[in-house]
Amino acid sequence: MPGAVEPFALLTNHGLALLFIAAEPRARIRDIAAAVDITERAAQRIVGDLVRADYLHRTRDGRRNVYTVRTERAIALPGRRQVQLGDLLGVLLAGREHRRTAYVANGR
Repeated sequence: MPGAVEPFALLTNHGLALLFIAAEPRARIRDIAAAVDITERAAQRIVGDLVRADYLHRTRDGRRNVYTVRTERAIALPGRRQVQLGDLLGVLLAGREHRRTAYVANGR
């Protein structure tokens, strides 16, 4: 096929994991890994990165982790623009059946 484009991922695994967690705040590492199509070890590292970067807050509920996305966090874009994480998630998850409270933090 002339002009065919090789397949590529538009979002990084970190972004895909964050999207999945926003929709499924009680997801297990196993669930995150399966959704993003990565190993459980990679999913664990990514979740740790997101927690350390303060994009996610992790709390325990019995034997499970429950995640809250820090929607008020700003994401830097090219040209010195910034967008709030909650606004970006709202666009990326628009039209998808999900629990809005899954990713809303700090009164947003």
